[in-house]
Amino acid sequence: MELVYFLSSIAKLLMMAFSNFSCRLSQPSFFLVGIPGLEESQHWLALPLGVLYFLALVGNIIILFIVWTDSSLHQPMYLFLTMLAAIDLVLASSTAPKALAVLLVHAHEIGYIVCLTQMFFIHAFSSMESGVLVAMALDRYVAICHPLHHSTILHPGIIGHIGMAVLVRGLLLLIPFPILLQNLSFCQATIIHHTYCEHMAVVKLACSQTTVNQAYGLAVALLVVGLDVLAIGISYTLILQAVLKVPGGEARLKAFSTCGSHVCVILVFYIPGMFSFLTHRFGHHVPHHIHVLLATLYLLVPPAVNPLVYGVKTRQIRQRVLKVFYIK
Repeated sequence: MELVYFLSSIAKLLMMAFSNFSCRLSQPSFFLVGIPGLEESQHWLALPLGVLYFLALVGNIIILFIVWTDSSLHQPMYLFLTMLAAIDLVLASSTAPKALAVLLVHAHEIGYIVCLTQMFFIHAFSSMESGVLVAMALDRYVAICHPLHHSTILHPGIIGHIGMAVLVRGLLLLIPFPILLQNLSFCQATIIHHTYCEHMAVVKLACSQTTVNQAYGLAVALLVVGLDVLAIGISYTLILQAVLKVPGGEARLKAFSTCGSHVCVILVFYIPGMFSFLTHRFGHHVPHHIHVLLATLYLLVPPAVNPLVYGVKTRQIRQRVLKVFYIK
């Protein structure tokens, strides 16, 4: 009941914010260019993006189905994996359909409210994914450093509270984005040189003062990524210390292998994300089409790759997938 009440409160707050936007009839629609400089050939780039979106849909739905239907997988690691899969579905679906429409059928126009809604979902669920990766690092730390108390420490109630905290943080930190944007005036060209509505790309179009918007966007990015990377780093430092104390190379290798899939997912998510963030603010010498292409891939590659990584490196998931699709 508390979860339902909280979500209804958030929905009311969003409706109030966006109702203020709808009253501002002078606000224009935006024009998404796609990939600047590659307009003549960008329809070919839609093919790999479409493949990535298809893999993201199929892979994450399979993960959700397998964990949901197999009670033996109702363990912390797999419950966190279902959270990651659900977030990846929303993240990919918030980006890919409009990006593919821009690249394939030249559906460049996007409404003001639709643009802000897309921006909110992309940034909020990116924050949630980062939070789930921290929770998965905590799970690996408890599993390796305190294996006898793993089920006691990370029981279903704690996992539910962790998931709730990740959801609340993502929503509360990102709700001010569209609220602050309503105070901006777009009196110049409303052409976004991107495939989707990215926060800084929209802010840079405003002809009014944007200091508060830029400062808050930078603060949120540093707060989320900085604290999450720090927490993951501390977890794996403690894991490394514990593993190095284990006698025998085979035991160490087994301990490291339990973290392999999670480390791969962390690298796939954070490295392109940090590159896109730094390029948008400081990389003025990076070709813009390279930045836009990488920023688009950043939102599609992790959702497409994560199910493959866990499917290949996690024996229980791999065996369950083979069992589901095995036909005598």
